[in-house]
Amino acid sequence: MGESLVEVGGVTLFVRELGRRGERPSLVVMHGGPDVGHGYLVPGFEPLAADHHVVLFDFRGCGRSSRGLPDDDLQPEYVVRDTARLIERLGLGVVDLVGFSTGGRAAMQFVDQYPEHVRRLVLASTSAYSSSDAAPYLADWPEYQRRQRIEDEANGALRNSTVFVWDLERAPAYLQLLESLGTDLGDWSFERAMNGLMHPWCTRDPEQILREFAKPILILHGEQDMGFPVQLARRLHDSVPSQLQVIPETAHMCHFEQPGLWSTHIRNFLSG
Repeated sequence: MGESLVEVGGVTLFVRELGRRGERPSLVVMHGGPDVGHGYLVPGFEPLAADHHVVLFDFRGCGRSSRGLPDDDLQPEYVVRDTARLIERLGLGVVDLVGFSTGGRAAMQFVDQYPEHVRRLVLASTSAYSSSDAAPYLADWPEYQRRQRIEDEANGALRNSTVFVWDLERAPAYLQLLESLGTDLGDWSFERAMNGLMHPWCTRDPEQILREFAKPILILHGEQDMGFPVQLARRLHDSVPSQLQVIPETAHMCHFEQPGLWSTHIRNFLSG
């Protein structure tokens, strides 16, 4: 495993590389949030390092990448551009790309702008659709409502651990992982997004983007995802040529709950 700071044109990105470069394309990961860096994703990618070169990095304004940037520099299009520049700076050539949660939206934008850079695309715990599309499923889900009340009563102390992790016995371990990464939640402001000051992560119809991409796509999702309900993953699979793998009895952080199975699905997809 190697860590480095890579300058990509005005900002510096903290980069973590797992495994060694080989004949296979490198696997580049775009994390979610963007209120935290990529560290919470490491458990899901460590198993892949045995036979793949994995590149994770913190978005600008997150983790150990450039901080204190003007608000106008914290926009999704700059994350997409930074990713392309990072691939170029590291000399990775054509890569396989994983977009997790919000990073899945960024990954869809990336393949719209830079399709020649990507061989295969993994959309993990993400959605091509809006929060209004998710709302009816969540509103009619008693267990989600119960867990959301637990989170609300904790006033943020649980950091969505009881919503993002299905097995509640595992929720404290996930919370401990988050706390081990530090309490600094990054420079991105959800308030700016709610006030319409943040640009969209994906600027065109995602279904159309993925059809035009016309390369292998894996949709990887937790069966009990309470961030983006699994019905939306199935909807995208029905609308776009793709593979769909649903991991039973896991929620949004299915890579944390079932890292072996999660990474096996990715490994099989990349070698298929």
